[in-house]
Amino acid sequence: MAEGVEAAVLEAPVAVFAPRPRLVEGVRAYGLIVGMWLRSTMAYRASFLMTAFGNFAATAFDFVTIMLMFAHVDALGGYSLPEIALLYGASGTAFGLADLLMGSMDRLGRRVRDGTLDTLLVRPVPVLAQVAADRFALRRLGRITQGLLVLGYGLVAADIEWTVAKAVVLPLMLLSGSVIFGAVFVAGGAFQFVAQDASQVQNSFTYGGNTLLQYPPTIFAKDLVRGVTFVVPLAFVNWLPVLYVLGRELPLGLPDGVAFLPPLVAAVCATGAGLAWRAGLRAYRSTGS
Repeated sequence: MAEGVEAAVLEAPVAVFAPRPRLVEGVRAYGLIVGMWLRSTMAYRASFLMTAFGNFAATAFDFVTIMLMFAHVDALGGYSLPEIALLYGASGTAFGLADLLMGSMDRLGRRVRDGTLDTLLVRPVPVLAQVAADRFALRRLGRITQGLLVLGYGLVAADIEWTVAKAVVLPLMLLSGSVIFGAVFVAGGAFQFVAQDASQVQNSFTYGGNTLLQYPPTIFAKDLVRGVTFVVPLAFVNWLPVLYVLGRELPLGLPDGVAFLPPLVAAVCATGAGLAWRAGLRAYRSTGS
């Protein structure tokens, strides 16, 4: 009898669970970590509301500064206040989304220096997901809200001749812009594997890039415009699509069709950032502490 049972067990089909794809596993882990931080944040809702409002107010001062400029001038670089509001809102919203989802990448250098990155390496979860979701700050919604409000004002107040193509460009611009900024965050994090104390270098491309894009390209030198178009393609975040929507000539004599390239540029940037991250992670050497 026992031999018959044993034979039946041996002949029974064995359930084989296929491992989840690395990307799926990373997204799942990211969601779990973010959920943990959200529960922690919501335990003190009054504190969250105050910090979110503070984030909103702090970023709002940037646009207040632009409004004060227009109290003395009629145009800045040939652009009216509603047109600059459109540039500002598009850049601020895209950057806000990237900052919300990937803003914790600037802490990587600190983890490399003090050796706490080693604790992430031994967990069966992609390191990138852990670093990006670490200390997820929901208060950054204040920046996104402020950017959307300014963007809405620009869309209403600017003189735009709407077409179907222009209506399609807007949502693609915001999504692609957030991916481009996110790729810059990841690439900056990868650089910190080597430099270890390079958070300010990373911030010069992320926060600095956001500030740059708030103003029209006509006020900057052509070499700088070429750099943010062909080297670090931040111009695809808002300059090129917004100028197309406004019916203005694109910088550097580029054709209007370039305004539809942000999704492709975002895909290239994300791929490049992923390769840079893998190279940086392979080059990492533990502190031994």
